[in-house]
Amino acid sequence: MASTGIPLTVAIVGSGPSGFYAAGALLERADLDVKVDMFERLATPWGLVRFGVAPDHPKIKSVSSVYAKIAARESFRFFGNVEVGKDITRDELTERYDAVIYAVGTQGDRKLGIPGEELPGSVAAVDFVGWYNGHPDYADLTFDLSCERAVVIGNGNVALDVARILCSPVERLAKTDIADHALAVLARSNITEVLVVGRRGAAQAAFTTPELKELPEFTESGVDVHPDEVAEFPGEDELSKVAKRNLGVMRDYAAGDTELGARHITLRFQRSPVELRGDDKVEQLVLGRNELRTGEDGWVSAHDTGEREVVDTGLVLRAVGYRGLPIDGLPFDERRGVIPNEQGKVICAEGGAEREYVVGWIKRGPTGIIGTNRKDSVETINRLLADLDSGALRQHDRDGSADIEDWLAERQPDLVTEQGWQLIDAAERAAGEPHGRPRVKLCNTQEMLRIALNRANAEV
Repeated sequence: MASTGIPLTVAIVGSGPSGFYAAGALLERADLDVKVDMFERLATPWGLVRFGVAPDHPKIKSVSSVYAKIAARESFRFFGNVEVGKDITRDELTERYDAVIYAVGTQGDRKLGIPGEELPGSVAAVDFVGWYNGHPDYADLTFDLSCERAVVIGNGNVALDVARILCSPVERLAKTDIADHALAVLARSNITEVLVVGRRGAAQAAFTTPELKELPEFTESGVDVHPDEVAEFPGEDELSKVAKRNLGVMRDYAAGDTELGARHITLRFQRSPVELRGDDKVEQLVLGRNELRTGEDGWVSAHDTGEREVVDTGLVLRAVGYRGLPIDGLPFDERRGVIPNEQGKVICAEGGAEREYVVGWIKRGPTGIIGTNRKDSVETINRLLADLDSGALRQHDRDGSADIEDWLAERQPDLVTEQGWQLIDAAERAAGEPHGRPRVKLCNTQEMLRIALNRANAEV
């Protein structure tokens, strides 16, 4: 790649997996003189790895060591506690950087769109996940776990995560990095059953097999599956390998080889939420029974039969998908909840997006696992560099990132650099070590800033 004598400067907004993989794809290029600055609204990096991955999945969280190596590179800088659109503007970034990559994920949740959804006790799974993972935005939420049955709407891994956390022995969770406030509430929980409901059949569930298979070990209980809902059916040979494996696991559960424990998970299929009932809070969930129909394209869809089933519950968590949120000034696909793009290059009909790119869920929607973001980010970086070679992306005639720290310090005096994050990280790990935990998470931004900025307690 030809050198202009001026380094390519790239700003990455968001510090989750896709953002770090994009940074890594740039910095590993031996033929590229590049500087990467990463901006994060929160005081801590890692995004989904820190706040989305369940605390009882430490192996998945270990990918953070890859991000730490990227952050240690000389040409990388981390700027936390900086919000684009509040502390700094999108235009100011494009004025200072040759390219801006948005790695902001999908921060919204999808609604059920049913009567009673606004009742207390009806909550988004994303809120519950953020709460037990210690996300500062959700740490002060309260959840009433006094009912005996909770219901999770959805058939993906987030649904299983939520159900598993609600059913796992507190002694097991106490060895993880779950937020202390969540651990205390879970210890007082009255929940004995978590009903996980899917609108289609068991064969269409989006669980990954390892997450499905680990449930008895993690909850110390069998899983309640009705044999009729996982019975053999015509056309089963045409299912994907994952669907076949999942059916095999669920058939083992239906056989009842492991007894149900004090708290257990129940999986039920071909049911859709129709209505939530209650006076001042959720007391009942009305489910509609579905029949499955296969279209000419092979897609299996659920259709309401008109049959209804009423379930007593005081807590309903919707885990029916995430949704991206618009960024002021950029185009947005309302139907898909993503920023329109071609191979990661933002496509703006009115122009004005010459320097802007996207990676991760805001690019493609909330699909795949953490590792999926690596290939996704590499695709975007390849497009960015192709634009640079073709002239579609024109470098500024100066390194506008040179005075960034002074500029940011004016806009956000409580700026958290990589060194500040290292202080937070060290404090959390030190707090966890005496208890055999990987870390005790700090969930309050002001406390994190006190540590990151070396402030005395009295100054907070």
